[in-house]
Amino acid sequence: MTVSSAQGARIAVLGATGGVGGHVCRAASRAAYTVTGIARRLVENPASLTTDRFVTMDVAATPPEQIADLLRAEQVVAVVNATGGWAKTEEVMAYAHTRLVERLVEALATMSAPPLVVHIGSIHEYGPVPEGTLVDESTEPKPVTAYARTKFAGSAEVLRAIRAGRIRGTVLRAVNVCGPGTTDSSFLGAVVRRLRNRGPGEQLELDIADDRRDFVDVRDLADAVLAAIETETAPDTVNIGRGSAHAMSELVAMLVAEAGLPEDTVIPTGEAVLSKGGGWTRADTALARSALGWSARKDLRTSLRDMWEASATR
Repeated sequence: MTVSSAQGARIAVLGATGGVGGHVCRAASRAAYTVTGIARRLVENPASLTTDRFVTMDVAATPPEQIADLLRAEQVVAVVNATGGWAKTEEVMAYAHTRLVERLVEALATMSAPPLVVHIGSIHEYGPVPEGTLVDESTEPKPVTAYARTKFAGSAEVLRAIRAGRIRGTVLRAVNVCGPGTTDSSFLGAVVRRLRNRGPGEQLELDIADDRRDFVDVRDLADAVLAAIETETAPDTVNIGRGSAHAMSELVAMLVAEAGLPEDTVIPTGEAVLSKGGGWTRADTALARSALGWSARKDLRTSLRDMWEASATR
């Protein structure tokens, strides 16, 4: 499958107002695509969006035929699903991670020439793995958390349709993301927010999980999306990550340093933390390199520094 941005080919980005979707829009625009952004509601500052057109639509609540009509009218060559994220209940996550995807797949399957779809899944869909494991695409998904289960259900819906020949596309199972605009519902996003909100000289007591995880800059993930769109015969599943695992305490210390704060600004509490995924994640990125020609470019220190600096204007 291959799509070119030549002559301003149009792509649609679902979740265009989100942290990942916004970066996908910006990357696509830089690559000379025409971008239609789609989200449930418009952001407070529409000028912050990098889209040529914006459509307000709750895809999970919209009949598939209406979704298909929109995609036909927009003449999109590819659809990127960058929706979803962590929520407090499994019901809310199922709405965004599963029901929305079911509606989208049904809409695409009704079209005579459906656009390509790139669905952003999660490395956590594989479930907990032994420490030291390099998670490749042959790993059998065994999700255990509500987040992982609902993400997996959505990814599985896309993969079934691809393998049945009903649609064309790729599922990118991404590791945790960092970088500018990362959502406050993520661990590092929440740490940045709390550091910004503390008083002068105040120390921050923080529960830090005893986990080691793979992180990728959100801008690198956006580049991976474009690579999946533009690669002929891309695999139906590709893991996206840096390919290295870092202790959460190490990442916090790195963030504090890049923010220019004293080393003792964050005080670990030692309390147990309820993890949103497994305690260990490290993606095997060999397929991403060989099939998509993609690898992570942003080093973690740069990513965390940019994340901190961007938070000053949020």
